Amino acid sequence: MAVRPIVTAEDPRLRTKSKKVTQFGDSLRALVDDMFESMHAANGLGLAAPQIGVMQRVFVIEMPAEIDENGEEVAPAERYILVNPEIVKRRGEEEMDEACLSVPGYRGLVKRATQVTIKGQDLRGKEVRYRGEDLLAQAFQHE
Repeated sequence: MAVRPIVTAEDPRLRTKSKKVTQFGDSLRALVDDMFESMHAANGLGLAAPQIGVMQRVFVIEMPAEIDENGEEVAPAERYILVNPEIVKRRGEEEMDEACLSVPGYRGLVKRATQVTIKGQDLRGKEVRYRGEDLLAQAFQHE
């Protein structure tokens, strides 16, 4: 695993359409490992492959563990990996505070659906579908 530098907003690659992933194997798994490592190093919640200069349709998200008022973990952290993602359903709308690792130091309000369903593939190429609400829905849409 390696921490890769985060590509910032002025880089034209972030405005280029990424390529669909067709090869599922060790190199894709290594990319995802590097993405999680890079995201953690930057204190992020999610990261798309173009943000580390890889023009493929892959993103990772790690929702933090839920901690109660006593400091006890009531729900573990959840990791999401999606290859060739597509949003298939949106519900509701809310203005949400958002930041992006590719735009360091900036936060802003963005209108997002409050519930989304996404589909894509896992690391083996198997079709997967996730439904998210609130922060998870926001992260799915952002990535």
